[in-house]
Amino acid sequence: MLNEIKTAVVGLGNRGMSLLKYCILPREGVRVTAVCDVYEDRREKAAQMVTEAGQPAPFVTGDYREILNRSDVDAVVIMTAWESHLNLACDFMKAGKYTAVEVGGAYSLDDCWRLVRTYEETGVPCMMLENCCYGRDELMVLNMVRQGVLGEIVHCQGGYRHDLRDEISFGRENRHYRFRNYLGRNGENYPTHELGPIANVLDINRGNRMVSLVSVASKAAGLHEFLLREKGPEYDASQMRFAQGDVVTTIIKCARGETICLTLDTTLPRFYSRGFHVQGTKGMYMEDNHSIFLDGQDNAYDFKWKEKWGNAEEYRQQYEHPVWKQYLEEGVRGGHDGMDWLVLGDFFHAVRTGGPVPIDVYDAAAWMSITCLSEQSVALGGAPMAIPDFTNGQWLSRAPWDAEAAR
Repeated sequence: MLNEIKTAVVGLGNRGMSLLKYCILPREGVRVTAVCDVYEDRREKAAQMVTEAGQPAPFVTGDYREILNRSDVDAVVIMTAWESHLNLACDFMKAGKYTAVEVGGAYSLDDCWRLVRTYEETGVPCMMLENCCYGRDELMVLNMVRQGVLGEIVHCQGGYRHDLRDEISFGRENRHYRFRNYLGRNGENYPTHELGPIANVLDINRGNRMVSLVSVASKAAGLHEFLLREKGPEYDASQMRFAQGDVVTTIIKCARGETICLTLDTTLPRFYSRGFHVQGTKGMYMEDNHSIFLDGQDNAYDFKWKEKWGNAEEYRQQYEHPVWKQYLEEGVRGGHDGMDWLVLGDFFHAVRTGGPVPIDVYDAAAWMSITCLSEQSVALGGAPMAIPDFTNGQWLSRAPWDAEAAR
């Protein structure tokens, strides 16, 4: 049992700085002993944040390899660009460091298999920091599903529906990796925010698995129009041909027969939504209108449906997940409505106790594989793609995901 977890933070863009400031430095029993980023100004700012928080000055480097063998690092939190996530994760696992890696999609199935095999060879846990698995609504719905309130689940939907035109278009100025990815790739590039909670609802890798997908993409027009308006035709990117379709739709089939629909929608004007939608034989939940429909109870409102929109709060007291009941009593902290604090809390709990992580390499590989398979399907006009079983059959007997197990 570790009394103090010596932690390295690698990748200090907006996401890295946010988690460092609000979810790592304020955490009791965690000390930041190393910070790393390829940009000097970012790593120096992070080092200053560490000392201002009352901790000793950390080791500062632009090369993560200088951290691998440091004895003053027990765990590492990786928040670098998508392209480097899995390479770094594998290297830190080989170095014996508990590893947490931010979300994103994989570039190849080889990378996913390498992540799994590195864990199986080293026994060093690696956790994907999918914070949406800890969302208050997502966990309430999971609780309802586990209690059978929605019946047998048949279909789920989710999306990353987030207007990122400013972030993507000015990626070179802001040193953000999305610009180059949207310029050269076309597919479901960010699947895990929506897929993680759905995977828990459907017991993916734990009694069920995803077996195949098809993916199609619309044309790419949103970024071009946005850049013409914001920067004018003289700006070079205004004339670039972005590969990433404005809306990408991916349909996944599961071993037990359920279907999943994922939507990526980040380059057109819209409100933010993850579109969480769970539909079963006894009822359904819809995030976009924050409503729950139960068979035999809400049917009378078929022609007065607006009266029932927004009614999910009525179920809060009865079905609030135990994790959130305790969290509300303790006080919600951190970013993204408190989800960041919870996901990192479970990671550090695993490090402290030497136990397993709740979102492991099998989950990470399966969820991240959707990106490279989606790219292939889009390129082939929506051709079906087989999704590997990264558990090698263990999904048949692995226990269901338990948000309370790691606390």
